[in-house]
Amino acid sequence: MIVAASASNVVVWIVWIGAAIACIGSAIAVVSFSNPFYSALALIGNLGSLAVLYLLLSAEFVAAAQVLVYAGAVMVMFLFVIAYLGGHADTPWAGGPRWQTLAAIGAAAALFVEILVVIAIDASSHFSTQAQITSAFGSPAQIGELFLTDHLLAFELTSIVLLIAAIGGVILGAHSRRAAQEETHPRPGMTFTTRASEEPQ
Repeated sequence: MIVAASASNVVVWIVWIGAAIACIGSAIAVVSFSNPFYSALALIGNLGSLAVLYLLLSAEFVAAAQVLVYAGAVMVMFLFVIAYLGGHADTPWAGGPRWQTLAAIGAAAALFVEILVVIAIDASSHFSTQAQITSAFGSPAQIGELFLTDHLLAFELTSIVLLIAAIGGVILGAHSRRAAQEETHPRPGMTFTTRASEEPQ
């Protein structure tokens, strides 16, 4: 029994380390690829590795929702927007860093520092005792109760953000198609200057 228990612990640690490495690697790939389609595929891998981590935490419903909702429905919407806009989207560092890119990096760094501070504060109290996990942990009833009570504002804001992203994708797609039509069929009185004509002779 002891040998079987230790063997199962070794398997759990191997799966946890593999899922953690895959999660970090796919997250880096999401922001590193210049092709947005590859970034979306890397994000699917990231969501799948998170689902494995949820399974190790005995949250089967959250893991299933992670795969079906996020890696399935939400990523289909992302891929639809990428296909709608075209595969030649601007990369974050094209033409040098812009203020939006620098602001995003600063916000990510601030969030990372905040997470480290919270972990350091709670490490002396909460992490020193074993967590009490009940049979209702990760059940649909408990998750629904949390969504509609403690995390109602965040839940509604997430739906609004997804709606804004979908509307923004439609607007950007319409703008790109209009710009392409104006280049192929210019209206009377419109002049276009090429890069070669702007260069000094």
